[in-house]
Amino acid sequence: MSIFPTKILLATDNSVEATLAAKVAAKIVDKIDSNLYIVYVRPRIVPHYPGFYVGPEVVENAQQKEQKMLDREAQGLLDIQVEEVRAAGGSVAQTHLRVGRPDEEIVALSEELGADLVVIGARGWGGIRRILMGSVSESVVTHVHCSVLVVRGDENGESVFPSRKRILLASDGSEEAELALQMAVNLANSTSSELHVVTVGMSNLPEYVELLEETYRRLEREGQQTLDEQVKKIEEAGGNVTKAHLTMEGGPGQEIIALAEEIGAGLIVVGSRGYGRLRRALIGSVSELVVQHAHCPVLVVRKEKHYDGIGHEAQNTPT
Repeated sequence: MSIFPTKILLATDNSVEATLAAKVAAKIVDKIDSNLYIVYVRPRIVPHYPGFYVGPEVVENAQQKEQKMLDREAQGLLDIQVEEVRAAGGSVAQTHLRVGRPDEEIVALSEELGADLVVIGARGWGGIRRILMGSVSESVVTHVHCSVLVVRGDENGESVFPSRKRILLASDGSEEAELALQMAVNLANSTSSELHVVTVGMSNLPEYVELLEETYRRLEREGQQTLDEQVKKIEEAGGNVTKAHLTMEGGPGQEIIALAEEIGAGLIVVGSRGYGRLRRALIGSVSELVVQHAHCPVLVVRKEKHYDGIGHEAQNTPT
């Protein structure tokens, strides 16, 4: 089964990491049959004249003049990003210039388009007042209805995926971990990357709990069973596991981040939340922690949510 995204939304502010995100998105589009959309969000800025009264007509004219200037600047930067994508071998189906809060506009547009994947830089320092900062990418990861790829560069400011061909799949056997597994297999196969899989066996237990040897061994067996099941499912999905990792110490977020750095991963793939046998080993806060602190890009895979048009989550309809 293939679950490659057919609609990809690239959110950009023309910063360094947004440009890296554009290159990664272009390479993904080049590998698969999907459409790429690009959105640039500029802030809504109202001129302020403290200390004296200038009249409503002066204010309105100044507002219109500044808004037009900002629109031209934003459109110019959006055009630059389109050229970056094309230079990297990708094509762009459509561009969107939005006005407002970046995270809200990105989430809203992804829903309007029915996007399967949002690609965004981890932080931004673009031409219009740091539009895509870390908090924006984290907010998008939290609120968007679909999967999110958060891109960051290496110490030289270069993209490490897909050039660094090693993918780490973090899995606990939950429903969204199953979707992450399918996505990881497809990406590994299409980019000829090594695929590593990790299960964190004791992540749910409080630090103060002293485990008896028997309890520890039971949890270790459960963790190994979950890991073995994931390896089998990867093979059934047409993938090949380079190495399977079971860790029994520390919190899941820290363990995933540490292992990714240890093996030199170019990409971490994780479900947005987990409800597997290991007592919710990969819950939402874990994927958010990995997004915040991992050294490489992170793909957060989410079972798509659908809304009824007024902001309420609706039941998923069978496909």
